[in-house]
Amino acid sequence: MRFNGLQSRSGSFWGITGPPGAPTHLSPEEWAMVQKNVLVQCDEPLDGVADGILEDPNLCQYRPEALVCSKGQTKNCLTGPQIETVRKVFGPLYGNNGTYIYPRIPPGADQGFGFAIGEQPFPYSTEWFQYVIWNDTKWDPNTIGPNDYQKASEVNPFNVETWEGDLSKFRKRGSKIIHWHGLEDGLISSDNSMEYYNHVSATMGLSNTELDEFYRYFRVSGCGHCSGGIGANRIGNNRANLGGKEAKNNVLLALVKWVEEGQAPETITGVRYVNGATTGKVEVERRHCRYPYRNVWDRKGNYKNPDSWKCELPK
Repeated sequence: MRFNGLQSRSGSFWGITGPPGAPTHLSPEEWAMVQKNVLVQCDEPLDGVADGILEDPNLCQYRPEALVCSKGQTKNCLTGPQIETVRKVFGPLYGNNGTYIYPRIPPGADQGFGFAIGEQPFPYSTEWFQYVIWNDTKWDPNTIGPNDYQKASEVNPFNVETWEGDLSKFRKRGSKIIHWHGLEDGLISSDNSMEYYNHVSATMGLSNTELDEFYRYFRVSGCGHCSGGIGANRIGNNRANLGGKEAKNNVLLALVKWVEEGQAPETITGVRYVNGATTGKVEVERRHCRYPYRNVWDRKGNYKNPDSWKCELPK
């Protein structure tokens, strides 16, 4: 979804950070410092559990200014231009005349986007603009900007934008969608999935309760791009990411049960095995909520126990 925007967003990082040595550039060590500070501000203070996971990044209004260098300080801090870099990376991308291009990288997902914040332009985006959008191998990724984003939107090869909000035909034939996204996905912003769900809701004029009939979106905390991460993210989306062989803990079986038996999933249960193993003893189990519900810890029980959490609508 929004593939043009994704490539524009990924390519824009280089224009924001600049090359190593630029006043706007952050080293890997400095990004690690930012990641730790995100957790200081938005992990335990917001969800009550110091587990290195933002259960709901929507609650996090991260302030990188907490790391600004004081007078005379040169270590373990960020300069003004670097603070601005962090703000832009964690902010949405806009094009000409304020056109919205792509959502932010949510706080917490920054642990997985080192590939895009590096010492050279992101190659996928470079080749996308060179060979697909501009058809010019001499296009320079150092010059990427709003005109490039606009051109990508205009060209939209093979309708790759895929932002159709009217799913009426899909709904009419009785089809079902289980849409899920890892909240630590550093490649594709999980905010994009949330915005698409809301786009379908607005386009079709359906409330989330009405959408539940055929389309349910689940946000999986502590999960990277399709898998990985430190949370209870084994949900059975593929053979290598099994968490169980029942509909309640296997997203593919949940879809089958919904289609064939008419029983829609209220939650998707994920697990994390001890030491992050692919099988064995379960260390953490969590029932991931369907949007717009969010997981709330009761602040009494063991946070590793799914019964200590409850899906609640935002207040």
